[in-house]
Amino acid sequence: MGWRTVVVSKTSKLDYKMGYLCIRSNDEMKRIYISEIAVLLIESTAVSLTAYLLVELANQGVNVIFCDSRMCPHGIYVSLYGSHDTSDKIRKQIRWTEDAKKTIWKYVVMHKIEGQMSVLELFSHQEEKNKLNSYIPEIELGDSTNREGHAAKVYFNALFGKDYTRTNKDEIVNAALNYGYSILLSSVAREIVCNGYITQIGIFHDNMFNGYNLACDLMEPYRPFIDIKVLQMKIEKLEHEEKIELTNVLNSRVVIDGREQFLSNALCVYVNSILDAIDKNEPELIKFPEYDIEIYANNSIL
Repeated sequence: MGWRTVVVSKTSKLDYKMGYLCIRSNDEMKRIYISEIAVLLIESTAVSLTAYLLVELANQGVNVIFCDSRMCPHGIYVSLYGSHDTSDKIRKQIRWTEDAKKTIWKYVVMHKIEGQMSVLELFSHQEEKNKLNSYIPEIELGDSTNREGHAAKVYFNALFGKDYTRTNKDEIVNAALNYGYSILLSSVAREIVCNGYITQIGIFHDNMFNGYNLACDLMEPYRPFIDIKVLQMKIEKLEHEEKIELTNVLNSRVVIDGREQFLSNALCVYVNSILDAIDKNEPELIKFPEYDIEIYANNSIL
């Protein structure tokens, strides 16, 4: 599996040669082994790619993210067939029971709130952390009482002020969060496809116009890693350098299954485990990330 995040931000032509991604711009050419690449972020709309390259990127499971004219993530490109038994996996996915989906979603919400509690603790919001802690025993199957929504309001108001709302698209903090979440979403979608499943059929999200329902579900416990990055950046603008910093969250350190991993690798472990847990309706199989305050505070990437 690759580990590099490659960002192309100026007019270029991208093609394939002998296992390499070749990036040609003006009189310059750079070559990178495709096997080393985890994420290819195309920031500029003035980039052209060959079909041959796209096929090879899909074959090696590279997560390709395309940005719009504002240089914000707009679409992703992943392989249709990430596993030799994709057809069987999709049949299983269609047969997922409501009980299994509601049970897994309960655990996803629980661990997302635990991650939010760790962020609040790091930034000395003890009262709000205690409030979120009181929500955890109240989480029911499928989160029917919407503890996730109540926790989010307390959480974001503590971090960004009482007047802050996630619906304000002109807010620079929202722009940064949305950019980071888009990178995270695409990485989760890649892991879903690599495991042989499809992103359209979710366990909670069920929007007929959303092609990434399952990725939206599974990414939730990892959102706090984006939140903490935006807080630590004290962001006042969202330009190329800030976007690179947000993309580099994938290279931050996370503890999962008792081992310290890059976040991109942790996503692989987590997604594989949670898909297995849904199939078997056994939430104890899920390997969630650990929200370690010391790693948060001292992370060399964050």
